[in-house]
Amino acid sequence: MLDELRELYQEVILDHGKNPRNFRDVEDATSQAHGSNPLCGDQLVVYVKVGDDDIIQDVSFVGKGCAISMASASMMTELVRGKTIDGANHMFDHVHHMCTGEGEDVDVTEFGEDADRIGVLSGVREFPVRVKCATLAWHTLKAAMEGKEEASSEA
Repeated sequence: MLDELRELYQEVILDHGKNPRNFRDVEDATSQAHGSNPLCGDQLVVYVKVGDDDIIQDVSFVGKGCAISMASASMMTELVRGKTIDGANHMFDHVHHMCTGEGEDVDVTEFGEDADRIGVLSGVREFPVRVKCATLAWHTLKAAMEGKEEASSEA
């Protein structure tokens, strides 16, 4: 079973890393933040457009980085579009806990099928040096939703 999960992790990371989804800016974004991972050199900007109802109408990113960083950003944009700010923050908490083991475990039943999609990122735990690569986009999204202009994987 572990080998199957590892293979799925590698396939998803390679697919999203080579063909990132939502790799563009959002001209009418309501907020954006720049994220950096000094350890790996990953740099990205996350753009978020939030409606008056606190629902994420559009989210995207631009930047450069390793395959894990780009794949995580790509997956994140697909997962949080259409979610509320609270829902996206809940996903952030889950991803952060899943990748780092820090914080409290999160009930993922509300994520439905997205829980399995997010679960692919748990494979990064086998590579501690890559945890910051996988969580950078999520930290940057959180910063953008909080109106901050900068985020770092060091946070």
